[in-house]
Amino acid sequence: MGTASGDQPAGASSDKLRHVESMSELPSGAGRISGINAVVLGESLAAEEHDLVYPSAEFSADALVPSPKKYQKMYERSINDPAGFWSEIADAFYWKEKWNPSEVCSENLDVTKGPVQISWFKGGKTNICYNAVDRNVEAGNGDKIAMYWEGNEPGQDGKLTYSELLDRVCQLANYLKSVGVGKGDAVIIYLPMLLELPIAMLACARIGAVHSVVFAGFSADSLAQRIVDCKPKLVITCNAVKRGVKPILLKDIVDAGLAESEKQGVAVGLCLTYENQSAMKREDTKWQAGRDVWWQDVVTSFPTKCDVEWVDAEDPLFLLYTSGSTGKPKGVLHTTGGYMVYSATTFKYAFDYKPSDIYWCTADCGWITGHSYVTYGPLLNGATVLVFEGTPNYPDSGRCWDIVDKYKVTIFYTAPTLVRSLMRDGTEYVTRHSRKSLRVLGSVGEPINPSAWRWFYNIVGDSRCPISDTWWQTETGGFMITPLPGAWPQKPGSATFPFFGVQPVIVDEKGKEIEGECSGYLCIKKSWPGAFRTLYGDHDRYETTYFKPFAGYYFTGDGCSRDKDGYHWLTGRVDDVINVSGHRIGTAEVESALVSHPKCAEAAVVAVEHEVKGQGIYAFVTLVDGVPYSEELRKSLILTVRNQIGAFAAPDKIHWAPGLPKTRSGKIMRRILRKIASKQLDELGDTSTLADPGVVDQLIALKDC
Repeated sequence: MGTASGDQPAGASSDKLRHVESMSELPSGAGRISGINAVVLGESLAAEEHDLVYPSAEFSADALVPSPKKYQKMYERSINDPAGFWSEIADAFYWKEKWNPSEVCSENLDVTKGPVQISWFKGGKTNICYNAVDRNVEAGNGDKIAMYWEGNEPGQDGKLTYSELLDRVCQLANYLKSVGVGKGDAVIIYLPMLLELPIAMLACARIGAVHSVVFAGFSADSLAQRIVDCKPKLVITCNAVKRGVKPILLKDIVDAGLAESEKQGVAVGLCLTYENQSAMKREDTKWQAGRDVWWQDVVTSFPTKCDVEWVDAEDPLFLLYTSGSTGKPKGVLHTTGGYMVYSATTFKYAFDYKPSDIYWCTADCGWITGHSYVTYGPLLNGATVLVFEGTPNYPDSGRCWDIVDKYKVTIFYTAPTLVRSLMRDGTEYVTRHSRKSLRVLGSVGEPINPSAWRWFYNIVGDSRCPISDTWWQTETGGFMITPLPGAWPQKPGSATFPFFGVQPVIVDEKGKEIEGECSGYLCIKKSWPGAFRTLYGDHDRYETTYFKPFAGYYFTGDGCSRDKDGYHWLTGRVDDVINVSGHRIGTAEVESALVSHPKCAEAAVVAVEHEVKGQGIYAFVTLVDGVPYSEELRKSLILTVRNQIGAFAAPDKIHWAPGLPKTRSGKIMRRILRKIASKQLDELGDTSTLADPGVVDQLIALKDC
């Protein structure tokens, strides 16, 4: 279990850099050292017996951080001199007024010493839209492609240079100002992945308005909740979108949401609607005269020049609502200066970004990944970004690789759920495409199990692309624990080491830091520039949720293991940790073991009450296509978990699942699975955000099989 820091043995290091010191012991060569099961990037497949995947000498030689030694030097500086480290990076951006050098960072994370507060670059004035767009044009890159757009149907596409993007952003910003939107006003954006979505985000930022993007898969009630909470000046949407062959009438959802919010006392007098002609014609769109306005009728007539609103570093940039345990969404508030510096820097180093890269992140801008790593982080680096409106399996499961080859994508960042889904469909969809342009792969959203990691590495990346398996949260604004491609060997399934300026600690239930190889609760010491500052309108909940569990730390809510080499392994949410007869078992561990079975395509594990053990393990299992359900297979799956983790982790129940309830972004709705497992079928709640609501009925029908 490791050693609590208060009881460490004589001579043990208490230095805050202790958990990266082990890196100096890692072999820096090709890993062909006796006793080390290793493979080198580009030389061979990563098999199950390979614990380490080394960067090739060629990749490292060209990497921004080419070695553990370089990383250690930068990391030590970021911890020992955070003001100097981050000030140097911030100097690369444009600031209308410089921050106070003596107040680069101010913080209190200890609730026992007063209100929690964090600020970075206090007194500085800047604008993130100016830095993401104008600055690139003024640097002579106006003709560089800022964004490619790939539509739902193959053959639907578009592109914008940085100059064209600036023009479009300014036109919308001028329109927003003309209808009374100003600094500090909230604007809700409910759009699919059209170019108009990042344009709307940037236009709000340009004039100091606070955008709140709501994923265009949320129900009318969910949208109404957010409208009531932040009271926007207007809602921006489009009439409809197609996901595969299915049309989704977004404007109807917005109409219902606006009606519901008005019943609750919050009326929004303006709905700016983009006509998405490929999904629905204007004349077929329901319309409320006096409130609804067509984007194409008004925005395009405004000038392509718009003055920038210079804002304080600590002025709000955006609100993003995330689910809370109480059911009431939490309005995570990010401010401007620190978030700008952090999202840009994490993007640059975690993907080893080069100006020639074509970058594709499959996330929707309705989630934090779409904010930090579709819009702001890449554009702040002058990158070329691909925006994809469609789904990865339409018209077939080779769509992603069609797109990679079409645009010569070099960096591909996606979710483990998508990787597992594509694994299930077979390798032929991948291997029929070249994919030779790919250079770096990335994973986001949940821990990626080692078997999916190896498939992603071996099949998608042809064993030559490092994987940036990133751990972070909506609240953190950017990557916290992540590999840096080329810097050190990777372990399949591990997020590896902390990013610059991040001090992760693992604590026990009493809040004592644990040293060395251990498992426990993941917390963060000290603040970092991308940290969220509050929950909108509810600072008490902010403190209670994140800072009261362990005073003096930011509590992530995640469990984590650290191995003997200092590598971090995320074990899932603490509320997804199952306590079986005193054994704490991370759901991610059990899921990973199940998915390693050759006939299991995907698994989701939840806890159920058990009268003897306290909690039991209930596993929903999706099999590889064509594999029939059988009692023998059920026993084989349980045996796989027993063999990989131990008898104490064996599932009490295997529930066959033709599919799992997922949002359109690919997130598994475990709340629904818990209700099915505990037979609380009358408490399933809102299933409208699911990609396929019919999955729920299928699961219920199979609950006794």
